[in-house]
Amino acid sequence: MLKHLFIFVFLFCSVSSWSQTDQEKLEQRKEQIQREIRAQEELLRSQNRKQQSILTQIAQQREKIRLRESLIRTTEKQEKILKDEMYLNQLQINQLNRELKVLKEDYAALIVKSYKSRSEQSRAMFLLSSESFLQAYKRAQYMKQYASFRKSQGEDIKVKADQLAVLNAKLDVQKVQKQKLLKEQEQERLVLQKEKAEQERLSAVIQKDKRRIAQEIKKKQQESREIDRKIDRLIKEAIAEANRKAAAANKKANPKTTAAETRATENSTKMVLTPEGKIISDNFKANKGRLPWPVATGQITKKFGDHPHPELPSLIVHSSGIEITTNSGAQARAVFDGIVSSIIYVSPVQKSVMIQHGDFFTVYHNLSSVTVSKGEKVSRKQNIGTVRTSSESGKTVIKFLISQNTGYTNPQSWLTPN
Repeated sequence: MLKHLFIFVFLFCSVSSWSQTDQEKLEQRKEQIQREIRAQEELLRSQNRKQQSILTQIAQQREKIRLRESLIRTTEKQEKILKDEMYLNQLQINQLNRELKVLKEDYAALIVKSYKSRSEQSRAMFLLSSESFLQAYKRAQYMKQYASFRKSQGEDIKVKADQLAVLNAKLDVQKVQKQKLLKEQEQERLVLQKEKAEQERLSAVIQKDKRRIAQEIKKKQQESREIDRKIDRLIKEAIAEANRKAAAANKKANPKTTAAETRATENSTKMVLTPEGKIISDNFKANKGRLPWPVATGQITKKFGDHPHPELPSLIVHSSGIEITTNSGAQARAVFDGIVSSIIYVSPVQKSVMIQHGDFFTVYHNLSSVTVSKGEKVSRKQNIGTVRTSSESGKTVIKFLISQNTGYTNPQSWLTPN
């Protein structure tokens, strides 16, 4: 019985400690989400005054809905943890009540027994009736232990009663907390319903003006393709330059190399790697699935490849990389050791950095400022610039691409799971 009781108390303390820590983390996460929701609401208000595009409004409304749903899930987790903790507290209260009942019954029996033998004469007769000195000594010790045990029983009752009072008070507080969380959940669900209704209204606006919206989407896609063409051209130039150097080195080492062989090397669409370049390339490839993210924190908000547009499913949009939404002022960082191959100036406020890793290239697009220069060696997780925050949407988004030679690959499969 004592062994089981010890195990129960140990598990209760462990789970209680864990629950408290987890509750604190969830509360911090909830506060962060609430700050993000307030920021989105303020952004929507300010942008509405500026009459921003319907697509921007929808994107911001969708982000608000995502945050609101995340807030509800966080509150539900808090409520579940609190419910589990209340259950454990109730179990301990029931256990203490049972123990307290047994202690009180035993103590009452002791008091009755003590009352019956309260006479000093009866205690003296109990000692004097001993058949030997040893028996008298043992009887005296028994009487002493009996009195000590009775005192101990009384103290145990007080301790158990105090523990019970503390747990009952804690349970009362938890019941209030649970009601508060349930009320918060209900309020958030009502707000979420309103936000979804607003999203439906905006979607209906799009349905009325599909042609204009489609043109707006196509314009953004055209801008994206133009940036991709610049990156493609720079990658091809880097490959051509590397191959020219490789051809010259090969001609010097092997004078009998023919002109045709030299031209084949120079015109190859794949980079001819030096031994050092091959090591770098192999190391990069070996780290697939383990590369750090190009920003310290963030979430993927646009995936690689061709996907239906969220508002116009009949319109397919293409992405040669992934887009990661991060915090304002976030620093872009190199995902692997390499050399800065190019700095691309898309506009006065929008820049990109391309880093070479053997025959692999990583591109960090939509930077407001850059802290590295062409030809500079960079190391894994080194800051290379600041991610730009859009004045239109208020979002801070980095577009990240990976290619081997001129072939793009899905960057998400290369990054450490977030």
